Amino acid sequence: MSLRPFPEAFFNAGDSPGLRRAAVRCLQAALRASDPQAALRRVVTLQDHLLQVAGETYDLDRVRRVFLLGGGKAAAAMAAALEDLLGPLIAGGVVSVKYGHAVPTARVRVLEAGHPLPDAAGVAAAEEVLALAREAGPDDLVLVLISGGGSALLTAPAEGVTLEDKMAVTRLLLAAGAPIGELNAVRKHLSRIKGGRLARALAPARSVALILSDVLGNPLDVIASGPTVPDPTTFADALEVLRRRNILGAVPGSVREVLQAGAAGHLPETPKPGDPVFTLTRAAIIGDIRQALDAAAEEARAQGFRPVLLSASVEGEARSVGAALGRMAREARDGRFGPLPVCLLQGGETTVTVHGQGLGGRNQEVALGAALEISGMAGVVVLSAGTDGTDGPTDAAGAVVDGTTLQRAKARGLDPHAALARNDAYPFFAALGDLVITGPTLTNVNDLMLALVEATAPEALD
Repeated sequence: MSLRPFPEAFFNAGDSPGLRRAAVRCLQAALRASDPQAALRRVVTLQDHLLQVAGETYDLDRVRRVFLLGGGKAAAAMAAALEDLLGPLIAGGVVSVKYGHAVPTARVRVLEAGHPLPDAAGVAAAEEVLALAREAGPDDLVLVLISGGGSALLTAPAEGVTLEDKMAVTRLLLAAGAPIGELNAVRKHLSRIKGGRLARALAPARSVALILSDVLGNPLDVIASGPTVPDPTTFADALEVLRRRNILGAVPGSVREVLQAGAAGHLPETPKPGDPVFTLTRAAIIGDIRQALDAAAEEARAQGFRPVLLSASVEGEARSVGAALGRMAREARDGRFGPLPVCLLQGGETTVTVHGQGLGGRNQEVALGAALEISGMAGVVVLSAGTDGTDGPTDAAGAVVDGTTLQRAKARGLDPHAALARNDAYPFFAALGDLVITGPTLTNVNDLMLALVEATAPEALD
């Protein structure tokens, strides 16, 4: 995994270059632990003609062809790792990744497409994946490579629904702050590939889904909208999501018509638990946020900080989560978390309810929320970043803040409250040199949030 180097100006922007370096090292350790190629090597082995995949053994002497297919930000890196292992045993494959996330492969076709909003390239990629799935026969083995972003990158709209319709409902759900579970409940019922429908296309071939999780708790039916696993949600559930988020009247008419027809029983449901198609497929989680947090904790300890894991399943409005982390950093000074220096760690996926027309992302809003709480404190740094290297529709993974952030902002005429009101954190942090920019990491296991607190007197900063 090769990450973009941080410029010296980034480390010197605030009052604690050493703390910033330590925070970046913790992030880099988390990203190395989340590397999909390393994760695959832990769960896939080949000895002679016996292929072991997540505890299952497949005799390749009895397999006619091995295919790789799938989608997600890490799918190309996963495919490359399996090509290294299996080489000419792979008959072919196709994966869909976010623009800029492709890596060289010899036997697997890598297609780039839009994320978080789907585009025509994602539709074309989904059609290729479905075509290859239908080509697989009863003597074939298909390894399905799934990671975060797979929902947008594998878009096959249901009959009567256009790509523009799906994009419109996705935008509305994102703007309404819908969490991933709600978002995917809707998308599964507007798709020909999600919600277990890929498993139907794969039958009668055997398949194993290898999943890099970006969803809290690792629910298989939610990650990338669960293309190869049973779907417990229904058309009625999807309609209820739109009602609860007050956007049922705003979505395209075709979306309402399909969901209402399905809820009335006029369209077939997604395959449910107990469907015989799932006797042919398996699914295994190969990596998640916990491994990233453990690695960050080890690095923090090596840097002289006592790591404290707060949570691996943080949810909620981004700015509120950031404010809570900032308050905990302040409380660390009062001994709440034991002796200093300390590293407070948490992982998860926050949401942003969009009220303005600005540019930013959930991690940048986490950082801005924290900045409001730690203003004026010396020896404190808070970093929040997406492990995929992108935060919202920006080139930043997130941002870092310290006790000088608001002072530096004021000197430049920047208002943090106005930035939050406009959902405009990106230009705020860009002006301060506080954006965390890694470039594509080729992995995706939720967001990493940390606060480093030194044993320094919390006097106000000049």
